[in-house]
Amino acid sequence: MPVPRRFDRRPPERDTTRINERIRVPEVRLIDDQGQQVGVLKTADALVFAQERDLDLVEVAPEARPPVCRVLDYSKYKYEQAQKIKQARKHQQQITVREIKFRPKIAEHDYDTKKHHVERFLKHKDKVKVTIMFRGREVTHPERGTAILDRLAEELSEIGVVEQRPMQEGRNMTMMMAPSKAVLTGRVDAAGEGSDGESAIPATHDAPHVGDVASTAIQTPSASDASAAEPAQAAESVTETGSVESAEPPLTAAAPEPSETVDEPAGNNGTAAAGSTVS
Repeated sequence: MPVPRRFDRRPPERDTTRINERIRVPEVRLIDDQGQQVGVLKTADALVFAQERDLDLVEVAPEARPPVCRVLDYSKYKYEQAQKIKQARKHQQQITVREIKFRPKIAEHDYDTKKHHVERFLKHKDKVKVTIMFRGREVTHPERGTAILDRLAEELSEIGVVEQRPMQEGRNMTMMMAPSKAVLTGRVDAAGEGSDGESAIPATHDAPHVGDVASTAIQTPSASDASAAEPAQAAESVTETGSVESAEPPLTAAAPEPSETVDEPAGNNGTAAAGSTVS
């Protein structure tokens, strides 16, 4: 973290390039403002040569014998050099290394969550350092960590490549993954991700979900409900056709059919039994 300027007690960096009167050697090899070599001159004569052209005498090769000096506008030269550095920094691609940690006994849901994080990092063109942390006696079973890393590399092979194979250092096992060429060229990017950064993969409808089965069972009428609804639907259909004005039964009941009379002996009290006709 950079130190704030008000708390920085270090002296400011000075430009170590020697120009004009700061050149203390007795003689220099001079190059004029056109890039032509003038020859070896005394330092005072070279300084007069530069001042006659309203330019600076700048030492460009102090290790040479004699040192090489050039006549130029030093302020303009520094500005051009700063612009070149700025343009070079703008065009260079900055790679960020992200790190995510697993445990050898990680649960399936936790594994899926962290795998989505690795997938999101790779789609953003970042390198990912995957670390397996061993604790206690877990370090005696490094094959579990290797299996997890190999599984992760296989499942993300379309968007990531393994730069460094799983390597154990003490109680940690690390593997470095980098975005694949498909991600770097733009054929696979973060456009297929959802709002939370996870990939929005459409769900398949081959098999109904448990909740869908429950809702279907609620909406589908049972056999008894269907049989009870049939007379009502039939009555409504008759009313719509106009053949019968109402599906309700008529107010006048039909005359009862004559029933056979059975002569039964009277009881002890001389009354006839219920439901029979006295002869």
